[in-house]
Amino acid sequence: MASNAIVPANLWQRVDHAERALCLGINRGCRVPAVKRFFAVVSRLGDGSLWYALMLLLAVCGGADGAAAAARMALTGVLGVGIYKLLKRHCVRERPYVMHEGILLGTAPLDRYSFPSGHTLHAVGFTLVATAAVPELALVLLPFTVLVAASRVVLGLHYPSDVLAGAALGLALGSAVLALG
Repeated sequence: MASNAIVPANLWQRVDHAERALCLGINRGCRVPAVKRFFAVVSRLGDGSLWYALMLLLAVCGGADGAAAAARMALTGVLGVGIYKLLKRHCVRERPYVMHEGILLGTAPLDRYSFPSGHTLHAVGFTLVATAAVPELALVLLPFTVLVAASRVVLGLHYPSDVLAGAALGLALGSAVLALG
């Protein structure tokens, strides 16, 4: 009997298996203490402290343009929290370290569910908004954003698809906030 499905029935199983294998491979970094510590520090900075300090610095030292950039970053942050909390509440995807034996937890999660990565969403959104105002910040913020995204998988907290979704949402959100003027 021919299937009317355009997508093969086992495609999602193969994608899930490939993502799990990728998670396991990337998470091996957690077995190296210096790598685990490095990415745990990056992840904690991505919790908000670095972004709040940057907003304050822009607001205090950046004149009217800096204050406007800080306000846009704050708006990005507030909207980002709402979006990722809504998605986490409805998608309820357990974190990799919970679902897969062999994936080590590198640092404590801030909440229960995995999809999407809020750290990545905010890092991308904040970086987009901040570098639109001060392009020179890209030299520091772009590598930091990549490290934040990587940290989430290295530490066993997210699947690569969680990070990609967070990045896409952060890009869309940052772009929308910048489009507001």
